[in-house]
Amino acid sequence: MDTRLLRCFLAVAEEGSLTRAARRLFVSQPALTKQVRRLEDELGVGLFHRTRTGMTLTDAGRALADRAPTVLAAWDDAVRETKSAARVLRVGFLASAANEATPLIIERFGQARPGWRVDMRQAAWSDPTAGLAGGDVDAALVRLPFPGMDGFRVEVLLTEPRWVVLPAAHPLADRAEIAFRDLWDEPFVAAPAETGPWRDYWLATDERDRPPRVGAVTDQPDDWLQAVANGYGVALAPASAARFYARPGVVYRPVVGVSPSQVAVAWPVDADPVVVDFVRAAVSACAPPTP
Repeated sequence: MDTRLLRCFLAVAEEGSLTRAARRLFVSQPALTKQVRRLEDELGVGLFHRTRTGMTLTDAGRALADRAPTVLAAWDDAVRETKSAARVLRVGFLASAANEATPLIIERFGQARPGWRVDMRQAAWSDPTAGLAGGDVDAALVRLPFPGMDGFRVEVLLTEPRWVVLPAAHPLADRAEIAFRDLWDEPFVAAPAETGPWRDYWLATDERDRPPRVGAVTDQPDDWLQAVANGYGVALAPASAARFYARPGVVYRPVVGVSPSQVAVAWPVDADPVVVDFVRAAVSACAPPTP
């Protein structure tokens, strides 16, 4: 059985609502509904009573809800032991990870753990935890804030300004820098709605005096850049995006009047010592040079 189905089932059981569970798992409600129905089809029983007020467990659903946490915990332990035996550390990341420091992080981890390999796994923006929430990775290089971050350990690695990416023919593209208030009426290319605080942060909803206009929704860097180049909207981005995601048809400009972006390493509270060594490598690699 696909353990993702069990995780989806438990989220709905605990939240009592498809909407809240979808927000927690960073998936769309239709996708979550499909996962729950797939599990019911595989088991041949109904797991929920569906009402206008939410989702309540059937007798069969309660029986599964009692057992599923133990099953998932045992599976997670088995995965950790298997990865440890293979000496592979799974690290999720978003976009440019920790920028130019990423190779040094991996190098220093290798020095701390000879024989270990880092398996870097890029996540879509629809999962701002870069795989941590679903247990798909052991640690992650993420942008703050991300939904559910209070449930993980987090260490800030570096801070950089947020810039704006514009179509090359945009009227503001010839400015050396742009005041954020001059962008308030522009349509923005946004992350999927289920990412919640992540989407709001990159729209800077708390730093403007009117609701943002959304011109397009994307969850991958290439689609994001194409939407901007097509003129569907502008977007805030880390300053490093100008180095890692330069392409014809778009320009990057500094923005005045908006807070900076933070890159962090995040990991589970109960992580084993190998993960802790990776965290130490990340902090060390990103530390400012000693005068």
